[in-house]
Amino acid sequence: MSARLSARLTKAALALTASLSLSLVAAPAHADSAEPGPALRGQLARTYEATAKYGYLPNALADGYEAHLCLARDQGGMGYHYFNPSLFGSLDPAKPAGLLYEDDGRGGRRLVGVEWVVPTADAQGKRPQIFGQDFQGPMAGHYPGMPRHYDLHAWLYKPNRNGLFAQWNPDVTCPASDGMHKA
Repeated sequence: MSARLSARLTKAALALTASLSLSLVAAPAHADSAEPGPALRGQLARTYEATAKYGYLPNALADGYEAHLCLARDQGGMGYHYFNPSLFGSLDPAKPAGLLYEDDGRGGRRLVGVEWVVPTADAQGKRPQIFGQDFQGPMAGHYPGMPRHYDLHAWLYKPNRNGLFAQWNPDVTCPASDGMHKA
């Protein structure tokens, strides 16, 4: 990566981190969490810093994220899922196993959220938690070969009126003609 591109990405990550800190202080409490305290703001800032580069989809592909299905239901959508199976089981705020995208209206994809995935075999009978939030599940894998798992979404790049950690975002959809799975 060129030094110029690296500097631009660093500036973008710092701007997102600053923006996150300000928006979390000013944001109303979400239905699924109390007003974020300093520890949560710091953890989410780590997530922003680590995932900001995935706003450019080729970076996600280069880092091992693979395109899978687009999920939407009556209550909203999750968008296009890109998973990195080597990160299944991660509870590190900087290492989500999934990235969530939506169509950007110009033939590309826009990053809207991230997702942590913990296979039930790795959970040792306990519901995983991160950011003080219980994971949803357990549930079947979303595509052939994906293990039964728990997951947690964080809508960091697109607001979700149902809450930062809600499973479905009512403002995310899947195109009917995309040929991918709609639940």
